[in-house]
Amino acid sequence: MDLLGDWWTPLVLREAFYGIRRFDEFQHELGIARNTLVDRLKRLVEEGLLEKVPYQAEPVRYDYVLTEKGRDFWQVLAAMMTWGDRWLADEAGPPITLRHDSCGHDTHAEVVCAHCKEPLRAEDVRHRMGPGYPPKLASRPDVMRRFAGQERH
Repeated sequence: MDLLGDWWTPLVLREAFYGIRRFDEFQHELGIARNTLVDRLKRLVEEGLLEKVPYQAEPVRYDYVLTEKGRDFWQVLAAMMTWGDRWLADEAGPPITLRHDSCGHDTHAEVVCAHCKEPLRAEDVRHRMGPGYPPKLASRPDVMRRFAGQERH
């Protein structure tokens, strides 16, 4: 959430998925202040979601291109879109429809279990500490309470 701590970051990434690559195009499409856009693009490059690719030498100018890590963020945007379509769309329906090229049908994102492919719902999922959970946090009382009662046998 550190990376997405503001609402501009997902919007910049959304525009990148629409094919926007240049600073001025991002600024025009989003109506974002130059200094804010400089900060967001710099952060997305540092985090490896975008790559700066020079397209002009004098002066040096760059395209901002999605990396594999950045392209993988599409799933997050699609899930946000599904939520917005359900809870924010008016009677006319969703403002954008996704069309799946492979099967030719309109669709929406679903979060499913990677094992059985059933939809994942909050009430059907337990949270457990994973192998990468920071050891220095694992023994804190607030963290222990968060995971207490989550184990089922």
